Amino acid sequence: MTEDEFDAFYAAAFPRLTGQLYAFTGDHGEAQDVVQEAFVRAWDRRRDFLADGAPEAWIRTVAMRLAVSRWRRARRWLELVRRNPPPEFVPGPDPEHAALVTALRTLPEAQRMAVVLHHLCDLSVEQVASETGAPVGTVKARLSRGRTALARVLAPREGEREGDRVR
Repeated sequence: MTEDEFDAFYAAAFPRLTGQLYAFTGDHGEAQDVVQEAFVRAWDRRRDFLADGAPEAWIRTVAMRLAVSRWRRARRWLELVRRNPPPEFVPGPDPEHAALVTALRTLPEAQRMAVVLHHLCDLSVEQVASETGAPVGTVKARLSRGRTALARVLAPREGEREGDRVR
């Protein structure tokens, strides 16, 4: 099947197959997704597709199997959630964490990346340089500038106690 023939086949069969899978799944969006995925899989086989004799049946079968797989995955996920419900109370971030995140947002992206990778992800300066593609000296400068900027933002202002600071 050529690309043009496949395109014509897709245009003719997609609405029909979507309708059939909609009846099977009860969810129009899900039906469109599985039919689309089946067509994507058929695209790789399009050269041999007419030789199969029933390309629409093949796509319908693949789409139905995909829908059943999604149901099974969803059911397993639901069973897992039921067995392990989320904790009743999940504490929010503490004020220090929120202040740090707010302060990090004030840094230029390159400095923020260097500070996060080095101090929060525990990467060495050399690893940060490798990860970011910057020379080691540049990473060191970014870390220094980033720490200085963070110290200015996070340090208590004169006349303020640590707990009184507005973040």
